[in-house]
Amino acid sequence: MSVLIKAAINGGRSYAENPSVPITPSEIAKAAFEAVRAGADVVHAHARTADGGQTIRPDDIAAMVRAVKAVDPTIVLGTTTGLWTCSGHAERMRLLDGWHADARPDFASVAFCEEGAAEAAELVLAKGMVLESAVWDYGDVPALLASPTLHQNVRILIEPEVEDVDKAVRMAREIAAQVREAGVTAPILYHGYEVTAWPLVRAAFEDGCETRVGYEDMLRLEDGTPAPDNTSMVELARSIEKSMA
Repeated sequence: MSVLIKAAINGGRSYAENPSVPITPSEIAKAAFEAVRAGADVVHAHARTADGGQTIRPDDIAAMVRAVKAVDPTIVLGTTTGLWTCSGHAERMRLLDGWHADARPDFASVAFCEEGAAEAAELVLAKGMVLESAVWDYGDVPALLASPTLHQNVRILIEPEVEDVDKAVRMAREIAAQVREAGVTAPILYHGYEVTAWPLVRAAFEDGCETRVGYEDMLRLEDGTPAPDNTSMVELARSIEKSMA
């Protein structure tokens, strides 16, 4: 059975970093469709403002969701709740509470390094969305394990915020062990950023974990060449998975 691969298709990337980064709702919808067709199971995308900024404002989230679902209503679409998209936790809660009932993402990610993460996670579930929770460092783990939503996650994301490859892989595995020791049975997903991205994809396959690829995490393929689109990264990940089976 194939490992779940999430396509994180844009994050906060700009056209200057790669002209193929999807930013408008129509671009996001096209990239999501192509990523799923290439082998991604779910898609993670950040709604963007007219000037390219990241946002969780209800109308912008709705525009993105509606564009994706118009292309293919079966695409499983998630987004961020990160505090960098707004002025702080109070505004985040107000904006999340205002997401349109008929145009919410299927799932939303909450980072447990952030203020108010447990409360945000509870609101995600209360609004009828699927929850995934993220930890970026060892210090985030206690807050995650203490959260009332711990056992309601569809997956736990482990995202080491370090640039050293060996340290990133070791951190992912050690945090995964802590999470498992706490009795969490949900799937665990590893992903990195730039230099650690592809090594953590390989580590995820080795460990039977889920993983993530796409422009949010990396701009280049494993051989160092620029990735022409999100599809190329999904296809490469599936090829790596097959080679390691």
